[in-house]
Amino acid sequence: MEEKSKSKGPDLSVKIAGVTFQNPVMTASGTFGSGMEYADFVDLNRLGAVVTKGVSNVPWPGNPTPRVAEVYGGMLNAIGLQNPGVDVFVERDLTFLKQYDTRVIVNVCGHSEEDYLEVVERLGDESRVDMLEINVSCPNVKQGAITFGTKTDSLYEITSRIKKIARQPIIMKLTPNVTSIAEMARAAEAGGADAVSLINTITGMKIDVERQRFVLANKTGGMSGPAIHPVAVRMVYEAAGAVSIPIIGMGGVQTAEDALELMLAGASAVAVGAANFHDPSATIKVLEGMEDYAARHRLNSITEIVGAVR
Repeated sequence: MEEKSKSKGPDLSVKIAGVTFQNPVMTASGTFGSGMEYADFVDLNRLGAVVTKGVSNVPWPGNPTPRVAEVYGGMLNAIGLQNPGVDVFVERDLTFLKQYDTRVIVNVCGHSEEDYLEVVERLGDESRVDMLEINVSCPNVKQGAITFGTKTDSLYEITSRIKKIARQPIIMKLTPNVTSIAEMARAAEAGGADAVSLINTITGMKIDVERQRFVLANKTGGMSGPAIHPVAVRMVYEAAGAVSIPIIGMGGVQTAEDALELMLAGASAVAVGAANFHDPSATIKVLEGMEDYAARHRLNSITEIVGAVR
């Protein structure tokens, strides 16, 4: 008697800028190390992509402590993009990631256009790097510490310069601390971005009322966590209506429902961030929930829901 063939489940693969991901679940930069730190808790091969912590051209020491604080519905961080620099990253982290089949997206940071370009050029020949995510929330020291991503002309210029030398597709990671996310997304697209990711953290502050002092040494920090999720959904929706390039949505994703909301709003893929800190297996739980949703709704492909709510 012939054994009945098993029915194939819904296709969760997505394609962004010509790169195929086995599923739309990624890690958000700065919340997952560069993969090594979570490898004992998560099967990295099951993820759509590992998005690394920010990588700069030289080592960055980060901000003074204390630089993390819990707040209602999330957390504040003022880490300051501490990292050992691109040379150590390539030798240590990329070497580690070569044993896995998952896609690798490297987050790039800098304080000047030249900083970014140096890292992008250095990573150009690294076959293990599938895409680059450019963190334009960094302060531009040549512009009085105004972040690259808060002015359309600055965003267009840095996107254009990076695109000219990048050998991998580039994702511009947009800050929510702007008047119009749609305008910023358009500027990134006009500059040649292959995709955009949003939202980065929202600037916040916490004060210790008993000690009457700032909780963070930096005074302000980036807020992440479930409290910012509705803002992320709104901004992904607005960006999706403004550009034709793919969007990677993030911001307060704790569950599969959160991730699906972002996709229905227009995201082609999603990133899990702060949830990793209190549940190292959060990415897998989100993925399994999305698999269940796709099966229950009898989807042939998860891409069917992208931007379905307009």
